[in-house]
Amino acid sequence: MELINKVAQKNIITLDLEKFYPSVEDILYFDLKNYLFKELILKEGEFRDALKQIDWGKYSNKHVVLFCSNKAIIPMWAFMLVTAYLNENNAEVYASAENIEEEIIVRSIQNLPLEEYRDERVIIKGCGEKNLSPKVYLSITQKLQPITKSIMYGEACSTVPIYKK
Repeated sequence: MELINKVAQKNIITLDLEKFYPSVEDILYFDLKNYLFKELILKEGEFRDALKQIDWGKYSNKHVVLFCSNKAIIPMWAFMLVTAYLNENNAEVYASAENIEEEIIVRSIQNLPLEEYRDERVIIKGCGEKNLSPKVYLSITQKLQPITKSIMYGEACSTVPIYKK
């Protein structure tokens, strides 16, 4: 008697959300404090001059957390100005380091091209090396539900049905 792998016969796409997990090298931090007079006061001319001296290329295609580590009062335009420089170098800019990995994964899900998943059965891989938050799983469900035939959670040999069209 020949054994037939029925799971392999089905056209199912397995999506591993851990592939969106950023590497430590891809996350950089930009502290505005370093560009303030006495690390407390923003002098517009000096601030703009200091920003012009930065090698912005090192931020190219990186995830950058933009913040000020002291209690200085920073006008919003300063954050906007630094963001404009970072945008020119294809950096993804974040306002907080809290849950940064989660935010990066959620942004990756939001930018996920959908055509390969249209009218397909999709398994969202579970039990990985990383501890992903519920927000990540909520995001992928919201992204895929309108276009997939079905969504399951787990492994190909043992799935939990989530949604079926």
